[in-house]
Amino acid sequence: MHLERNKHRAKMAADGDPESEVFEITDFTTASEWERFISRVEEVLNDWKLIGSGVGKPLEKGELTSGSWEEHTQEINFADFRFIITHHCLKQESAESQSRDEQEEDAYPLAMQDLLCMNNDFPPRAHCLVRWFGVREFLVISPGANCEAVVSESKCNLLLSSVSIALANTGCQVPLLVQIQQKWRKVYAGECQGPGVRTDFEMVHLRKAPGQYTHLSGLLDVFKNKIGCPLTPLPPISISIRFTFVLQDGQQCSWPQQPPDFDALLAGEVGGVEFGKLPFGACEDPISELHLATTWPNLTEGIVVDNDVYSDLDPLQAPHWSVRVRKADNPQCLLGEFLMEFFKLCCRKETSEEILGRSAVEEEGKENSDISQALSKLTEPAAVPIHKLSVSSMVHSARKRIRRNRRAEESPINNDVLNSILLYLFPDAALDKADSSEVRSTQEPARDSEDYHLYNQLKSAPSDSLTSRLALCVCVVNFHHGGVRAVAHLWQEFVLEMRYRWENNCLIYGLAGGAPDLRCCLLHQKLQMLNCCIERKRARDDGRKSGASDRSRLGPESAGPAEVSPGKSWDSWSDSEEEFFECLSDTEEMKDTESEKKPGSKSRAEGRLQPHGKLTLLKSPEPLYIPVTQEPAPMTEDLLEEQSEVLAKLGTSAEGAHLRARMQSACLLSDMESFKAANPGCCLEDFVRWYSPRDYVEEEEVDEAGQTVVRGDLSARMKIPGNMWVEAWETAKATPARRQKRLFDDTKEAEKVLHYLSQQKPSDLTRHLMPCVLHAALLKIKEEEATEDIASVRKALQQVTAHASKLLRHPNPDFKKLEDVIVQMSAVEAVIACSRSLKAKFGIAGGQREDDTDELQRFVSCLLEEPEVSVVGAGRGPAGSIIHKLFVSSQRAALLAPMEDEAGRSGGTDDRKAVPDFPPPAGREVLLRTCVPRPAPYSKALPQRLFCVLTRDEFRLAGAFSSDTCFF
Repeated sequence: MHLERNKHRAKMAADGDPESEVFEITDFTTASEWERFISRVEEVLNDWKLIGSGVGKPLEKGELTSGSWEEHTQEINFADFRFIITHHCLKQESAESQSRDEQEEDAYPLAMQDLLCMNNDFPPRAHCLVRWFGVREFLVISPGANCEAVVSESKCNLLLSSVSIALANTGCQVPLLVQIQQKWRKVYAGECQGPGVRTDFEMVHLRKAPGQYTHLSGLLDVFKNKIGCPLTPLPPISISIRFTFVLQDGQQCSWPQQPPDFDALLAGEVGGVEFGKLPFGACEDPISELHLATTWPNLTEGIVVDNDVYSDLDPLQAPHWSVRVRKADNPQCLLGEFLMEFFKLCCRKETSEEILGRSAVEEEGKENSDISQALSKLTEPAAVPIHKLSVSSMVHSARKRIRRNRRAEESPINNDVLNSILLYLFPDAALDKADSSEVRSTQEPARDSEDYHLYNQLKSAPSDSLTSRLALCVCVVNFHHGGVRAVAHLWQEFVLEMRYRWENNCLIYGLAGGAPDLRCCLLHQKLQMLNCCIERKRARDDGRKSGASDRSRLGPESAGPAEVSPGKSWDSWSDSEEEFFECLSDTEEMKDTESEKKPGSKSRAEGRLQPHGKLTLLKSPEPLYIPVTQEPAPMTEDLLEEQSEVLAKLGTSAEGAHLRARMQSACLLSDMESFKAANPGCCLEDFVRWYSPRDYVEEEEVDEAGQTVVRGDLSARMKIPGNMWVEAWETAKATPARRQKRLFDDTKEAEKVLHYLSQQKPSDLTRHLMPCVLHAALLKIKEEEATEDIASVRKALQQVTAHASKLLRHPNPDFKKLEDVIVQMSAVEAVIACSRSLKAKFGIAGGQREDDTDELQRFVSCLLEEPEVSVVGAGRGPAGSIIHKLFVSSQRAALLAPMEDEAGRSGGTDDRKAVPDFPPPAGREVLLRTCVPRPAPYSKALPQRLFCVLTRDEFRLAGAFSSDTCFF
C-alpha cells in the first residue's frame, strides 16, 4: 500500500510538471517521535563536544562557589512538547588545555570523583544540583517555559530511558538529569555513565519529614538500606552535618538611625540647616535575618550520637561557624524616598495656575491701568526714578491681594515655613539688599575638587549655589509640605523674588559672577543671565550718578580719558530712537571736526582707557589709545542654539555667507566705533595693529638714504576684495562705547528670563533641578560612605555617576531612565545602612570591644561583600561570642515570659537553664558518603552519596548511587 501511494504521488507530480522528478526518502530508522527525540539529544551532545571522558584537576576548597560558571542552552522537542537542555560547567583553565581522551580507559567519570570530594560541602552560592551532588559539570533537560510539568510515571520513565540510550550511544560521561514533577519542587532524576560503571541520581521530596528520619540515626538507616552493601563489616561512612539557626528578632540592639523629627518639619519649625541637608539612612533595620550555620565536617558513625532521645550536636561545640545576612526587601530609605517622590513630579503636566487655582494677578481695571502706566514709564527716555508706579510695586501689591483673598488654610505652605525657606535661599534678605558689599557670590570650586568634577559631569550647579539650594528646598517641600501644590507655591514666590530683585537692582545671592556657565544646567544659566542684567543695570545707574556729579563739579566743558565722560550719562544706553539719533548727531559733529583736521582734534577724543604701549598712530604722532569697549553679550545655551540655527538657515550661498558675516560682526563694528572715538585721525591699519596684530605685517626695508626702516602693511587676507573688516571700517562712525547702541540689552534679556521662569510648570522645574538633586545626593552618599569605608559602595558610586552623566549630558535626556539611577542610589544607601546595622549589632560603633575592633571590622565588611563568611574561632571567637549573645537575648525575649507564666501556675521556681541558648534549627543538612562494591560483593568499590535536607516545610533526599555494570 505504501509503495502504491508513493507511485501515485509521483505520477501526479509528473502530470503537473513533466520536467520535475519527485524523490521521497523516508528514514525508517527514526520513525517514531521517541527515537527522533533521542537522536536530537545526541546531536546536541555532539555539538557541545561532550563526547568521551572528561579530565580535570581535583576541586579546590570553595571553588564551586568562587569559580566562574558557563551555561549553554538549546531547545529540543519531543513531538509537540518543548524541552530545554542546559549545560552547566565550571570553568577550569587546566582542564581546557587537555583533551578529553587523555585519561585511562577505565577511569571513573569526573562526576563520580566529585561525589566523594570534601572540599566543597555546603557551598553558600551554587546551583541546587551542585549543592546536593557536588558535581562540577552536568546537563539538565527541563520542560519549556509554557509547557506542563512531567508528572506521570510513564512519561518520567520514557524520558529517563531516552537519557540512558543517548548517553550510551554517544559515550558522554557528563551527568544528564531530567526535571520531573512541578518546577517549584525541584525534583530531578538522571544518570551518569562511564566505562563499566553507572551512577543513578534519584530524589525524594516530601512536605513533612517522617518522624523516624528527623535525626542522624534514621538517615543512616535509609542510606545503608539503599546501598545494600553485602559486606560485613560495612565500610566506614563519612558524615558532614550542618545546622542553620535564624535570628529574626533584631530588636535587642538599638537601631542607630535616628528618625527625622516629622512633627517639627510639619509644624514649620525648620531652619536653614534642615533645608540644606538631605536625609539619609533606613527607617527600619535593613537586616531582616541573620543565619548562623554550624558545621561538623568529616565525622564518622561512631563518633557522634544523634537520635530521637539524645544528641551530641551542640552548636557551641561545632568546629566551624559561618554567617550570612538576609537583607530586608525594599527597606524604607529616606534618601531614596526623597529622590523618588521628587522624580514623580516629572510626570505631572499641570501648570502652576491650574494647581493653585486662579491666576496670581487679578484683572482689575484700575490696577491694569497702573501696570500699563508703569510699563510706559519704563520705556520713557527720561532717567526719572520710578518709585510708586513700578512693575515691582504692582507685583507686590498683587502678592498682597493673593494672601488677602486666599484663606490661611488654603495656602500650601504656611508663612513660617515659607519665610524660613526664603531666608535660607536668600540670606542677604536680612541685610540691606542694596548694599552690594554684603552680597556674596558663589566662587567656582577648585578644578581638582570633587564638587567641580561632579557638577561638570552631571551638568548641574556648584553645591553651594542658589540653584542647588533651591533644588534641595523643592525636594523637602515636595516631600513634607504638600507635594506639587507646595512646589508650585514656592516656585511662584521664587519668581516674584527674582522680579523684585531685578526691579530694585539687588544682585542675586549665591551665583558666581560673569557670563552664564555653560557647564551648568539651563536654569542656573538663566539665573546667571538675570544677574548679569542686574549688574549692567547697576553699572548704568552708578555711571549716571557719577556723570551727574561730574557735571555739577566740572561743568559741561570738561573732557578726559575716563570711561564716563560728561557728554552723555550711562543712562543713555537705551534702544529708544530719540537717544540713538542724538548719538548720531554727536557723531556727525565729530566727523566734521575730523574732516577739518584741526590740531585740536585730541580734545574731541572720547572713551579712552589707556595708551597701547609706545605705539603711535601711523598718520599722526599721537599715541594709540586702547578704547573702552562694550563687553560681548552673554548668552545661555538655548540662545546659542537658537542663534546657530538662524545662521545655519542662511545657507551656503554667497549672499547668505555675506549676511551671516554681517550678523556676526556686530561686536567688531562696535569696537571699531569705540577705537575711532578714542583715536581721532586713525586708519584701519591702526585698528588692526591693536585688534589683530598678526594681520599687520612689518618688514625692514632700505630707503633712498641707505637707512634701514620698518614698513608695515595689512596681511593678504585683509586685502581681499569685499573684506568684512574694510566694509565695517568704512561704515563705523566715531562713537564712544557709552553712546553706542547696546550690544547687550539687559532690560530686554531680563524680561525674557523672567518670562521664561514664570512659564515653567512644576514638572519643568523638576527636570531643570534633577541634576542638582542627584548631585547633592551623590555628595551625601559619599559623605556617609567615608565613615564606613565600603569598597563595593565606592565602585557602585562610580557606576552610578557615569550612568547619570551619560543620561544628563544628552541633548534631550530621557528622564524615565533616571529612575534606574535613583534605584541604584537607593540600593547603595541600603548597603551603607546594612553596614551600620551590623556594626551596631557587633558593638563596633560604640567601641565596646576595642581589642577585637579590627577583626570585627573585617568580619562586617566581608558580610557585606560575600554571600557567607566564616567565623574565626567559631563560637569561642570575638564575633562568635557576640552572635551567641544575640541568640541568647532573642531566646530570653521570646521564651522567658511564657515560661514565667507556666512556672507561676505550677508553683515552681524560675529555672534559667530551661531557656535554650539557640532556637530549634531552621534547617538541617546531612551529607553521607561512602565507597562500597555494588551490586555484588565482587563488584568495584564505587562512590555512594546521600544529601538530606530537613526544614519545617520540606524533606528532601538527593542520592547518587553508583553500580558496576560489568561485574554484577
